[in-house]
Amino acid sequence: MKGLRILALTVVLTAALFGRSYAEDIKKVDGKEVHTVGTEKGAPLVHTVKPETSPVSGSASVGAFNKYIFRGYEISRGSMVVQPSVTVSYSGFSMGMWSNLDTKERWTQSSMTSDWKSYTGNGGTQGDPGKLGGSKNLNETDITLSYTYTIDKLALTAGWIYYGTGYVRQTEEVFVTASLDVLSKPTLSVYRDIGHYAGTYANLSFAHTVNLTKTVTLDLGAAAGGYFAMSDEYWRTYNATPAGQAIPLINGIATNYNGKKYQGLHDGMLKAAVNIPVGKFTIQPSVQYWFPLSNNAKKLVSDSNGTPVSTGDSYYKFEYNPNGHLDPTVVYGLTATLSF
Repeated sequence: MKGLRILALTVVLTAALFGRSYAEDIKKVDGKEVHTVGTEKGAPLVHTVKPETSPVSGSASVGAFNKYIFRGYEISRGSMVVQPSVTVSYSGFSMGMWSNLDTKERWTQSSMTSDWKSYTGNGGTQGDPGKLGGSKNLNETDITLSYTYTIDKLALTAGWIYYGTGYVRQTEEVFVTASLDVLSKPTLSVYRDIGHYAGTYANLSFAHTVNLTKTVTLDLGAAAGGYFAMSDEYWRTYNATPAGQAIPLINGIATNYNGKKYQGLHDGMLKAAVNIPVGKFTIQPSVQYWFPLSNNAKKLVSDSNGTPVSTGDSYYKFEYNPNGHLDPTVVYGLTATLSF
């Protein structure tokens, strides 16, 4: 495991020194020069920089993957997910929509299922979360609005995201992104939750593009993220109450999640993707490797023998981070994109 971390860090540093940010790119599409700002969920925000025929640009895509990972958190397990997206932009303004279809929704270490209110811990009657879900479900649709302004080599983007999630409470974020068109083209994005899970997440990314042929390219990417300035009580970490003492109340509820609020380095990601033009479409097979960046990100609550504490349910363990722990995870899949 130590060797794997060293290898991952080496790739990240290599991308930082010699890379080109996968979060931003400039391409020719139907005679227009367009500026693409990537998002965490693969739905690019495309806006025209120097229109030669029309100021309107955009893209539509659909991808199929072995699982859905968001900021290192596993949102699906044991099923294929299908993720369609569409974006349209005009003179720097962009609107995008992204969805996730889970072919067999299950409770995971980081998320619930769309029938989460049926669990006894949420006021329902089902005591085993492993018995919830189990069916095909379109369990998330996000909407993103943004504006990008370019000053010489600096591209600045500000926007708003609505997370229409079925497996947890829906929420909103505002974000800003800065990308510098220099060697390694670093891109820094900061997201602030203004809904149910008030807190801040920051992500720094790099990438490198290699021409394999005249038309086929290889994208190599690396990113690191972390949490800070966590405001909502939701983010309090696990802190077992000593025997004989009353369990503290958080928002009127007795809970052992009463420790300090979760923050610090969180998730890392390495990515490789091949872009293959087929007519007006681009076909992209890709693979991502996600891994925790800190002990707290992967920490499970253990007893005196070091055994992770469990409620006895088929898929539920107590974790230091109330939002779930991270494991090293590989995501692979295929995406088809039409740009216009």
